[in-house]
Amino acid sequence: MHPFLTSTVLVALAEIGDKTQLLSLLLAARYRAPIPIILGILIATLANHGIAAGVGDMLAHTLKPSVLNWAVVLSFVVMGLWILVPDKLDEENLSKRSARGIFLTAALSFFLAEMGDKTQVATVALAARFSEWIPVVAGTTLGMLLANVPAVLFGHRFADRLPSRWIHAVAAVMFIVLGALALRTALQAQ
Repeated sequence: MHPFLTSTVLVALAEIGDKTQLLSLLLAARYRAPIPIILGILIATLANHGIAAGVGDMLAHTLKPSVLNWAVVLSFVVMGLWILVPDKLDEENLSKRSARGIFLTAALSFFLAEMGDKTQVATVALAARFSEWIPVVAGTTLGMLLANVPAVLFGHRFADRLPSRWIHAVAAVMFIVLGALALRTALQAQ
């Protein structure tokens, strides 16, 4: 349960103000069809984070424990610092409505926007740290939905009212604390 809850909280906080949350707002404003957008986000996140967790789990099983411990320490600290850098999304990069519908547009746009994103990198690190693929993917997916579904449902009306700087700061501190805990593990392993 710990990997699931940790993954959920960290990704939900890290996603606030992220480019994929901005994409959710843009999709909601453009198409005004929340259900296909939310389903697109769900499918895209499951696919994207499934791949990322698979990479993290593979690293956990192929790297020496000492190397993996230091890689996890570094990745959590880097993630903590990266979260402090706000994302921006250029509306021109948003896919146009296609014959395949809003669902496919949302799923493809979201999947591509998430490639190399901090929440995808966090998923790799979390899967490597916990070496539990399913709870990490379930947690990171739930975290993405917790951050993005309200953006889709309520649109940009309420987005400006969220204290995103404080949310980013809390997420950054949480990643750095995880890095410190991983550092303790790395030092004990030596």
